[in-house]
Amino acid sequence: MNPYVPDALPLTELDFRRLLPLVGQANAALARYDGLLQGIPNPAVMLSPLTTQEAVLSSKIEGTQATVDEVLEQEAGLLKEGEKFQDIQEISNYRQALFSAREYLKDYPIRLGFVRELHRILMNSVRGQDKTPGEFRKDQNWIGKHGCTIEQASFVPPNPLQLPDYLQAWEHYLDSDDVDFLLQTAVVHAQFELLHPFKDGNGRIGRILIPLFLYQKRALSQPMFYLSEYLENHREDYYQRLKAISVEGDWNSWIVFFLQAIVTQAAQNSARVTAIQALYEEMKLAIQAATHSQYTVHVLDAIFSKPVFRSSDLAQQLFQEFGIHEKTTPGLLRQMRDAGILRELQAGSGRRPATLCFPRLINLAEGREVL
Repeated sequence: MNPYVPDALPLTELDFRRLLPLVGQANAALARYDGLLQGIPNPAVMLSPLTTQEAVLSSKIEGTQATVDEVLEQEAGLLKEGEKFQDIQEISNYRQALFSAREYLKDYPIRLGFVRELHRILMNSVRGQDKTPGEFRKDQNWIGKHGCTIEQASFVPPNPLQLPDYLQAWEHYLDSDDVDFLLQTAVVHAQFELLHPFKDGNGRIGRILIPLFLYQKRALSQPMFYLSEYLENHREDYYQRLKAISVEGDWNSWIVFFLQAIVTQAAQNSARVTAIQALYEEMKLAIQAATHSQYTVHVLDAIFSKPVFRSSDLAQQLFQEFGIHEKTTPGLLRQMRDAGILRELQAGSGRRPATLCFPRLINLAEGREVL
């Protein structure tokens, strides 16, 4: 099988009669979602569980098996090295890459060097760390059944000698304005996947780039629109539509699939953001009623950003960020536990602090009762 030769961008042969009605629907759905996002005073804190869920689902598409609560428990020191340790490390790296990207994009546009840095973070201390983290591939790779030869491959990405030129063209396209920014996002993601510029981790980097590009285009007020739930639920279609570009040059069906994903996911994301916002307001009143504390909002923000935590870590965080005396925190936590807001996962013993969780937020992020 010959290496894939990517189409020049922007694409010139699109069926706009088929695409434009969906473009309108997807734009409207995304605008409704962003309206909710703009109404949240501290989205990075309040929507932290959605970022974790995105990391879990995007990694799941690649075969990683771990859940939101397992990731949070490991970060609180509850899970020891075992069969899922590597999986959870990959998910933590994905989340770290998202957080780093959010900071970077406040000042700079997406560049190839930035994409390489995301890859370096993603592959740090995990299974693919021998696959040249942060470096574009210099060898020919291919996709197919385990152990297959290049002749048996289902897809052979572009020749590594030509890859730098194709990546430069892709970067140039990022800086341009196409007919519509959502249509352009669909093309940006697919072209990246087809270039397959890294030895490993291409799918996850490509999915991270979706909200980042929408943020760069000012279609989102925060780079927080996560599509992996839809792509995981329609995994076969996802891969088939990408493959049809390389085999048949069928960009139209891919863009239709992508726009439908935006419409569906925007509605689901909106519902989840609304539920999280409602929980936040409810908990503000509940914590105030339980503790009568002037620190209610600080404590609430802390358990939203980290809903599984060691008591000593929370006390240290509240002291460092807000100057709340570390002797004040245990009483607040006890009152919140007695009120049923927090649950103890592991009791304190000797010098070991207690580990607590905020079950309602974790269940909301998972979409099911896990705690």
